[in-house]
Amino acid sequence: MTNLLRRVFSFYIDGFRNMTVGKRLWIIIFIKLFIMFAIFKVFFFHDFLKTRFHNDHQRSEYVLEQLTKTPNHKN
Repeated sequence: MTNLLRRVFSFYIDGFRNMTVGKRLWIIIFIKLFIMFAIFKVFFFHDFLKTRFHNDHQRSEYVLEQLTKTPNHKN
């Protein structure tokens, strides 16, 4: 089992070492992920529950209510 893991790990390390275009693509992917999760969260997704409720009990009741309420479909 250890030998198999070592071979798989070696395979991926050698593959990443020999990349040329792939390294740039991975850098672009990581930059995009950073922008999506760090910058967008700070500027666009404020903490809704903190601003509307004063304590954890009120927040948890609101979340539970939202998760368990039945949808009101109008046809």
